[in-house]
Amino acid sequence: MTIAVALDGKVGRSFALRVAFAVPSHGVTALLGPSGSGKTSVLRALAGLDRIAGSITVDGEVWQNGEKFIAPEQRRIGYVFQGAGLLPHLTVAANLDYAARRAPSGPFTRAEIVKRAGLTHLLDRRPARLSGGEAQRAGIARALLGQPRLLLMDEPLSALDRLARTDLLAWLESMLAEMGLPVFYVTHEVGEADRLADRTIRLKDGLVVG
Repeated sequence: MTIAVALDGKVGRSFALRVAFAVPSHGVTALLGPSGSGKTSVLRALAGLDRIAGSITVDGEVWQNGEKFIAPEQRRIGYVFQGAGLLPHLTVAANLDYAARRAPSGPFTRAEIVKRAGLTHLLDRRPARLSGGEAQRAGIARALLGQPRLLLMDEPLSALDRLARTDLLAWLESMLAEMGLPVFYVTHEVGEADRLADRTIRLKDGLVVG
């Protein structure tokens, strides 16, 4: 089973994205390249947040082509941004419950995800009382509680200090391997890609270069 992407279109007024690749629908695929290379544009197209000309097929199901476009909420995507994006007026527990209430049934239980994310002792805290690494773990746990078919991660470590990055990278390495989800992981750090990814797609100026 594969995820096949073939995009050829404009992003905004001036940036041209012309990428084509097919990868197995399991494991971690890193999208590696400098800022402005098109990594996030590919991720947003996979999520259905931006409609760029071309096609996306996941395990034989067409998510978009010239005639069809599946809306983001129907794609069962988990999206992790640079910032955790937690709702500030809710506790960690309430943030997780909000995601779980809207999710279909799936393989990951709330208790399992909370334990794996190391959030058990943080459930009654609000985001303002979390460290950067703790908040990002909570954001990743929230994405997983949506029971996603595909997990998209857009430089989730970039906003953290060096110590927090090191700790979270070690956790991500084990967690992603255990969860078994197909993951697209955007980064400009070669070391992150080498450590986390089963395969790497290199982008530059909107093109696949390796």
